[in-house]
Amino acid sequence: MAELEVGQQCEVQYCRQLDFLPFVCDGCSGIYCLEHRSKDAHGCSGVCLRKPVKSEGTSSYHCTYKSCKAKELLPVICSHCQKYFCLRHRHQTDHDCEKQEVPKSRLVVTQQVVKETVAKNAVPLKKGRKGAKNNATAEKVAFMQMKLHAVGDKSIPQNERVYFQVFLPKGNKGKSRPMFFCSKWSIGKMVDNAASLLNLRNDNNILASKKLRLCHSESGNVLPMGQTLELWMASTDCPLINGGTIILEYLDNDCVTLESTGSYME
Repeated sequence: MAELEVGQQCEVQYCRQLDFLPFVCDGCSGIYCLEHRSKDAHGCSGVCLRKPVKSEGTSSYHCTYKSCKAKELLPVICSHCQKYFCLRHRHQTDHDCEKQEVPKSRLVVTQQVVKETVAKNAVPLKKGRKGAKNNATAEKVAFMQMKLHAVGDKSIPQNERVYFQVFLPKGNKGKSRPMFFCSKWSIGKMVDNAASLLNLRNDNNILASKKLRLCHSESGNVLPMGQTLELWMASTDCPLINGGTIILEYLDNDCVTLESTGSYME
């Protein structure tokens, strides 16, 4: 009668102890007994990270994430760090991938796009004219161009229209659109109006969904939905200006600033 083999031997050459509950090193993927499970005890080299642990007749691939003992019959390899992981830890964020890049926040990327857009559309300065006067002229021309191309509710009286360059949520093909709103409207109505005109998904009435919000382009602060545009433009916290920029983004209910999302890549 054949002897039943259970467990695995410690890979330390002078030990080779058969352990029924072996430990897998997250540095070299080696198999070790209780005595040699620490990296210092078995002199871990940390260079055999892709080593598959084989058993008779089959191959299994141990997860290299920290103390995870899971294993898969098929190799699950991170395309960035080239290490083996189980299905649970296969994504970069799940195994704290050493090759993972820290994404730029939505606010930082948008501010950069705003600067590039302004520089691209700036009116060339003429020689021999004063800088301040020339800059004021350029701003006036830019604002006139914004008004010319802006979209909005045409029933709004001219004296109540406020114009903004509206940057769209991440994932949209267009980066921004010039729009106008009524100064008497609440921020919430501005969001609904923009979503309708730009054909954006608006789940603000669904409790568990991310909400479409307007944010101040300089501070990244989320504008209060219940306050009117007129009052917020007079605010000292982060005043909006006619002809300025605002950002539309889908945010969690508890988000108060774009900086807190930290998840946007253009």
